[in-house]
Amino acid sequence: MYKGKIVFITGASGGIGRTLVSEYAKAGAKVIATDLKEFEFNSENVEFYKMDLKSQNSIEEVFEKVKGKYDGVDILINNGAVANFNKSIFDIGIEEFDEVIAVNLRGSFICGKKFLDLNKGRNYGRIVNIASTRWSQGEPGWEAYGASKGGIVSLTKTMAVSLSETKVTVNCISPGWIEAKDYAGLREIDHKQHPSGRVGRPADIARACLFLTNPDNDFINGENIVVDGGISKKMIYEE
Repeated sequence: MYKGKIVFITGASGGIGRTLVSEYAKAGAKVIATDLKEFEFNSENVEFYKMDLKSQNSIEEVFEKVKGKYDGVDILINNGAVANFNKSIFDIGIEEFDEVIAVNLRGSFICGKKFLDLNKGRNYGRIVNIASTRWSQGEPGWEAYGASKGGIVSLTKTMAVSLSETKVTVNCISPGWIEAKDYAGLREIDHKQHPSGRVGRPADIARACLFLTNPDNDFINGENIVVDGGISKKMIYEE
């Protein structure tokens, strides 16, 4: 299904990012893996490029390199982000807030524009933006991260409408608790509080992306798909 497809993935060195790269590579796609932190992928289907989402020049340089090597890009997954940023509103600096917005939201927007340049004229295109349930669930100290992810959801919906004359669909995925480090160390209550009975894994997000980017799935557009084991559907009261 993905053989011959070119997939551009940001935030490729993180837990979700590495799984995304691996799954698309296994599916036969050529994966352009990008991140500020270098990571070696053991697959001939993967090319790594160092890229800083905070820098417009860095993003444009990488896309120019890809443009010089391939005739286009089919899929963009905006996964890169300053993740899990939690700092009291009384302590967070304006520069810190700006950096989170610059990386998470502005970086995704620039990547989207550059992707459209490389997808122009093709009869298939998919953009998947990785948001977060933090966009709708307020918790003290998550102003910067939550605002950036709320922006991603809004950006997704508007881009889907703006691109209605093209073959590109734009959707986003809002992960809940996805444990990419110490899954074995989780407590029983961590799993049981989820209606699905477990905490999420990076593979849950990868499967959702593979579904959305399927060439046959062109009727799902402008959606925010929550992948959180159902936990955000519960009313939670403190005892």
